[in-house]
Amino acid sequence: MHSEREKNSTVFNILIVDDFPLNLQVLGAILEAEGYNVRPVPNGRLALRVAGKEKPDLILLDIMMPEMDGFEVCRQLKENQDLRDIPVIFISALNNTSDIVRALKSGGVDYITKPFQIKEVTARVSTHLQIQQQRREIEWQRRELQILNAEKDKFYSIIAHDLRSPFMGFLGMTRILDEELPRLEMAEVRNTIKDMRSSAETVYGLLENLLQWARMEQGLIPFNPEEVQLRPIVDESMVTALEPAVIKGVEIIADVPDHLLVFADVNIVQTVIRNLVSNAVKFTPQGGKVTISAKATGGNTVEISVKDSGIGMSRAMVEVLFRFGVETNRQGTEGEPSTGLGLIICKDLVEKHGGELRAESAEGKGSDFTFTLPSPI
Repeated sequence: MHSEREKNSTVFNILIVDDFPLNLQVLGAILEAEGYNVRPVPNGRLALRVAGKEKPDLILLDIMMPEMDGFEVCRQLKENQDLRDIPVIFISALNNTSDIVRALKSGGVDYITKPFQIKEVTARVSTHLQIQQQRREIEWQRRELQILNAEKDKFYSIIAHDLRSPFMGFLGMTRILDEELPRLEMAEVRNTIKDMRSSAETVYGLLENLLQWARMEQGLIPFNPEEVQLRPIVDESMVTALEPAVIKGVEIIADVPDHLLVFADVNIVQTVIRNLVSNAVKFTPQGGKVTISAKATGGNTVEISVKDSGIGMSRAMVEVLFRFGVETNRQGTEGEPSTGLGLIICKDLVEKHGGELRAESAEGKGSDFTFTLPSPI
């Protein structure tokens, strides 16, 4: 029995309910010797309170108790949404078939008659705890499968909609050039080519995000944190956002101390900052401002903020911003497309460092995305 317990590092918690102190003492000693955590209680009402607070893995329940018998205790447990899945084993001196059937109908998974045998108790407890553990693992796998399916659906949705739309626009403009070029004025040709370039950049950016997300999901992104100065990382990360910012007349300000150090993967941090700054520019109107700032928090972390004076978001939008499978895509202030996938990638990359990414925003007042990175020890 001990060798079986050693295979599983989980320490199970068992609640014993019996109004007879000697039974509590004997059962408790038997189960503690098997490596379980034991919580003895002398009556049904206290058992319900303890179960609600501590959520035991299994309950051993006597039937004949004053005020509230074991049948009623079990019935109330099974009516409680949070407690109904806890297996209950009845241990009672009642050995009539009708009592056993009533115990099982009230929600019990097993029945042991007194006087009990030690090997029988330990075997049945072990069996039902293994079943309980397997049930929890199945539930965990079910939830993981739901998450994977949601991610797959989001992936296909992006390919079907967000990737298809700009590509169809690009294809349409090539048809115009092919069929109408001899009749187009030079200004019209330039505008068409400009639109084609914009569509191509949109498709490329989306493909980059999709490929990076896929690599991250497969664990293919290398992670090599090191002690580095943050300011050069920020300066290099801003380069890709400068052109669209200049075109929109958006000012980008970097307020990062020159000697502020972080312990991070340079390439990954650049990806996060590029995404956040590009998003800020995208949702900031002409003449707006984007500020990148950083400071040491004093708790072995560095806090980096990307704040804009853009259109902002509602509270409802902020609450679902980093959730896969929730529709968050919207256009920028000049029609720039956005799927929200970049922010989800940023969140995962920040958490890879043990940090946190959060967003604060208000409609018409801009947004502030803040993330943390570890500082060198």
